[in-house]
Amino acid sequence: MSDSEVIKVLFVCTGNICRSPMAEAVFQDLVNRAGLSSRFVIDSAGTGPWHVGEKAHPGTLDILKRNGISYKGRARQISRADLENFDYVLAMDRSNLSAILRLAQGTSAQVMMFLHPANQAGTVQADAVPDPYYSDNFDYVYNLVLRGAQALLAHLRAVHNL
Repeated sequence: MSDSEVIKVLFVCTGNICRSPMAEAVFQDLVNRAGLSSRFVIDSAGTGPWHVGEKAHPGTLDILKRNGISYKGRARQISRADLENFDYVLAMDRSNLSAILRLAQGTSAQVMMFLHPANQAGTVQADAVPDPYYSDNFDYVYNLVLRGAQALLAHLRAVHNL
């Protein structure tokens, strides 16, 4: 990847209405604040079709709004083409990772747990982002996503000399 190439990042959770759109929006905000928006394409998707076309969960939209981050995306399901087009595909939990890896065989995407860079940096203890869909624990998830997104951006900046 050359210095001027765009880095394509895809965040993936189960239904693409809670965790992955939150990570997409938070990461996009961090990228924008760093003045790097021209260097990234950022998106999110879900492993299943349950919420395709829907807006993000009200809990996700609320926590983003409270933190000054806008999000207008709609849920979609991950496809094999995503794994051929995105450089980094980040799973929110082990179940998502398994589903992505089944789909990813033979593609060039780097698939990993979203929190892996944060684990490596020592900024989080968790290895997965819990789904707030049933727990309604959006504040905890936001804080985990923020630390994960910060570590991911630091990692990508180092790897790509940004």
